[in-house]
Amino acid sequence: MALKPEPTAPFLSVQYALRVLETVSGHGSGVTDTQISRETGVPVGHLTSLLLTLRREGYVEQITDGAYVIGSSLLLLGSGAARRQALEARLQQSLAQLRDSVGAAVYISRYVDGEIRVTQYADGPRTPAVNEWVDFRSSAHASAVGKCLLAQLDQNGRRDHLSRHKTARLTSRTITNEKVLFSKLDSQPATVPVLNLQEYAVGTVCAAVPLTAGSSAGCLALSLPIEDAHRLRAAADTLNRRAAPVLLSLAL
Repeated sequence: MALKPEPTAPFLSVQYALRVLETVSGHGSGVTDTQISRETGVPVGHLTSLLLTLRREGYVEQITDGAYVIGSSLLLLGSGAARRQALEARLQQSLAQLRDSVGAAVYISRYVDGEIRVTQYADGPRTPAVNEWVDFRSSAHASAVGKCLLAQLDQNGRRDHLSRHKTARLTSRTITNEKVLFSKLDSQPATVPVLNLQEYAVGTVCAAVPLTAGSSAGCLALSLPIEDAHRLRAAADTLNRRAAPVLLSLAL
């Protein structure tokens, strides 16, 4: 299975962020934004907002002379099992903050060994998770999560998936024709959220944005009850803008 070589805006931001973190960690006594820009090649205009995000997430800190040093969040990651647990906890915290920001349940999903897996999610009393009435692994053609992941695969990868998981009609809006589905996937801009209006379940709308790190397809998604459908596009745009910190947690 191969991924389509089409990096998204969040992915490019994370590439820049990793360069910045590598540079900051190499200067134990601190490094200025001008020097960071010179050593990483990240434009100063982009670096300003990137450093603000990294400070907000606790990955870097600014000391009294204005220089940047590695922050507490990165120091706490450690190594081995402790590192993995710290990353999961940090990611869960980011998801909870994102849930509150968009006012919807949010999910991280990965495409692993030919299957869709929701690896972490954050919901709440006012932001209930979608009712998984059909296994997400069997409904890629009908969900925003599934279509976002399939869009990141090449044609052979998609065909392989659908050969194992048939395109069953789940609602009157579900796309079951493979040719139509592939056409929609190919016309989906990589930088625009995938929207889904009751194709998976009556009464639920959802959106997803790609989180491609390395050779693994992933996505960040949200779901809303149909009575909040008027908020879907705005919530999806917020999700897209806030994807970079989540992807950074996955990339570290």
